[in-house]
Parts: sequence; structure tokens; C-alpha cells
Amino acid sequence: MVYSMRIGVFDSGIGGEAVAVKVRALIPNTEVISINDHKNMPYGTKPPSEVIELTKSAIKPLIDSNCDVIVLACNTATAVAIDELRKIHPDTPFIGIEPMVKPASNLTKTGNIAVLATPATLKSKRYLELKTNWAADLNVIEPDCSNWAELIETQRSEEIDVDSVVRSLKKSNVDVIVLGCTHYHWLKDRVINIAGSDVRVLEPSDSIAERIKSLLP
Repeated sequence: MVYSMRIGVFDSGIGGEAVAVKVRALIPNTEVISINDHKNMPYGTKPPSEVIELTKSAIKPLIDSNCDVIVLACNTATAVAIDELRKIHPDTPFIGIEPMVKPASNLTKTGNIAVLATPATLKSKRYLELKTNWAADLNVIEPDCSNWAELIETQRSEEIDVDSVVRSLKKSNVDVIVLGCTHYHWLKDRVINIAGSDVRVLEPSDSIAERIKSLLP
């Protein structure tokens, strides 16, 4: 089969496969190469310098495959490493994933939103800029999710107490929950079921596919 485009998808672990599946479904006749760095999981608890070096090394197969676009399907890698990657590989378009703070700010009616993300993402300059630009007047709640990605990666997601986290957010009148790590895509149905119809749950796979479409010739 002759493909019109080759798209690379990278994540630190299994979270990126959800993005790859969505891209394959929404953009036919496209070769999607999905890779991860499972052996170095989790990225979200590592210092920025280490995340940058790990990401540079991990995406080398995608660079060597001459991908037309590379998606960093990892909030941590995007937040910490994407600027460096764009400097090193100026001819390769990189699409990153960031917590959907802007859409959340447009959707909230209560002024209370929650961002579920890794410690590295929450501390990153890019995330702090998102909050400053789009959520300065909002109450942004950031529950401790520091071990979630590792538990999902090791197929122990049932150990995550999603119920108490979401119920606590509802008590705080949160009406938008942002899943700020692609691993958390695998928890989306649980979050929605507990949150109920009056809470919006945002994750970025649809918007990433649309962004890729915009780059198609």
C-alpha cells in the first residue's frame, strides 16, 4: 500500500497508542509509526534535563524514518522538551500535547476546573504560561496524580482511587476536568461515570488529529 504521509507518534509509555489509534481512524491512507520508552517510565517524576535527553534519544527511530510529522503524545515531553527538539530538528514539524486549559476556561460555568497531570507537567514553564494566559481568574485544582501513569503502564490502574479524587472535585464545584496525561485516557470512562453529565472531561486525541490534518498537503 502506498501511504500519502508518515506520522510518528511518541509517548513515554502506552498512553500514546490511544492517540495513534485515533489518528489512524481519522486520517486514512496514512502510515502511523507508534513508539514508546517503556523502560524509562515514568517521565513525569524525572528532572527536566533527564526528560529532554530521554526524549531526544527515544524519538531517533522516528527521525531516521523521515516522518512527515512527529506527535509528542506525552504532556511531560511536550512541556519540557519540545522547544529543544524543534531547535535540533528544524525541518521536522512537531505537534505536542498540552493540558487543555484554554478549552476548559471557555467551557467552565463555575470558574472551577481541575487539571490531572504529572508533577513535571504541573511544574513546567509551558503549563504555568497556560494557567497565566487562560486561567488567571479561575480556581485550578491539581490533585496528586504522581503515581497514576506508572500504575497504568504496569496494568495496575484498578489501584487508582479515581472515585475519591473525582468526588472531591465535584464537592469543590468543578465542572471541567482536564486529563493532562495521555496515560489517563485509559481512565476517561471511569472519570466520566463518576463525574456525571454536569462535568465535562477533556482529553486531546481528537484535537491532535485535526492539527495533523491541517498539515496535510
